[in-house]
Parts: sequence; C-alpha cells; structure tokens
Amino acid sequence: MTEQQQGGVATQTQKAVVEAKDVVAGYLPGVNILNGCSLVAYPGEMIGIIGPNGAGKSTLLKAMFGLVKVHSGTVVLGDRDITNLRTNQLVEMGVGFVPQTNNVFPSLSIEENLRMGLFLRPKKAGERLKAMWDLFPVLHDRRNQSAGALSGGERQSLAMARALMMEPSVLLLDEPSAGLSPVRQDETFLRTRRINKTGVCVVMVEQNARRCLQICDRGYVLDQGRDAYTGTGRELANDPKVIELYLGTLAKDVDEAREH
Repeated sequence: MTEQQQGGVATQTQKAVVEAKDVVAGYLPGVNILNGCSLVAYPGEMIGIIGPNGAGKSTLLKAMFGLVKVHSGTVVLGDRDITNLRTNQLVEMGVGFVPQTNNVFPSLSIEENLRMGLFLRPKKAGERLKAMWDLFPVLHDRRNQSAGALSGGERQSLAMARALMMEPSVLLLDEPSAGLSPVRQDETFLRTRRINKTGVCVVMVEQNARRCLQICDRGYVLDQGRDAYTGTGRELANDPKVIELYLGTLAKDVDEAREH
C-alpha cells in the first residue's frame, strides 16, 4: 500500500456523505495544525483516524465541526459546502459531534440531557427518546438519574445518544475510549459499531489504534497534519510500515496515559 492510497474501490462510485479537502487549519492565525489534510466518508462507512500525539487528529474533527478555523481547503456535507459554518447550523444540517471531555451536563438528568440534544426540534422529543431508549436501554433504566453520577463509559453512551437525537447523517467521535478500562473500551467500540449499523456514517478519532482498525471499514493515519497512509482497516493493521512507524508507538502512548 502506498501513501494516499484510497480504500475499497466500490465506495468510489458512491456520493460522499462528508469530505474534507486539503484542509489547512489551526487555533491561531499563522499557526497551522493541519497542513493539507483530506478525508472522505461514504454512506454506511465507519472511518477511523489514528496517528501519534500532536498529529492533528482531534483538530481535523473540530475543523469539520466549525470549532477550529479552516484557513484553506473545504469541508463538504453531501452537496453543501459547510466550511467554517457555526456549530448550531451544522447540527441542524445533520452533523453530530461528541467531544472527548465535558460532553454531558452533569447537573441534569439523563433524559434532560437527551432533550437538550433536540432543542432545535422539540416536537420530535417523544419519537427520538424512544429510539435512544431502544439503542441504549441502560440509559432508559436510569433516565431520571443525574448525569454527574454516571461512570465514564455511561457518560460516553449518554453523549453519543444526545448527539444522535437530531438524527445526524454523520457522527464525529473524538477519542470515545479515552480514559476507559479495557472492558469499557470494548463496550464503547461495540456500541459505536451498532450506531453505525443503524445507517449513521461514523468518523472516529481513536488512541487505541489496533482496535480501531479492527472495527473500521477504512482508516487514515495522520502525521504532522497530513495524511500519511489511508486504506481499509485490515490493510493498515497489516501494513509493515504502519506497524513499524505508528502502531507500536501508539500502543506505548496508550499504556503511558493509563499509568498516569
């Protein structure tokens, strides 16, 4: 596999759900974290983004969601250019985003958190709540409990459910397994795949690179704000250069984060 290789041929004939093209972006004027990064996700796909710390993985998601200024390049949702639109506009258009931290309202109940996710369409609350209870039965059982009392894995479930209340066509997940035990990480990955199988396109930044590549249809390896390698999850997981340059280093980073 070579640099910039695209994944499965079959997807190339489909219309992309979301696409970032040659994105240059950063938090400060003149200081770019992304230096021409590109990504495309097709209907029904689950996309994984891996890479060393500081590679720009989370910045890419935030740029796609209007939280980081895109200085050049474009972000397209279907036929619509959504580059640098406000987050509330993006939510209305069908983009969901779950940040790594501070992703629930701890003083509100589980149900109140979910209703906050549907503030733009309150009349659909009954229908969407039922869909979330079916997808996350544990949340239904504890729906009147304060979100602040939930475990890390349960908070992640609630954050995902709230983002899904608006029926997004694409869900952006920023390190959903961060800080979780191995068992809870597996639960999060399985839950994410279940969400994907309902028809939601998922783009996920993940520190657990090997597990991410196991469950994703295609992956992107970012390094220094650029795409270093792309391919199917299986191709990347078995590519000798990716293993040598990234997977061993990423596993060490995860272990060190757990120790601290």
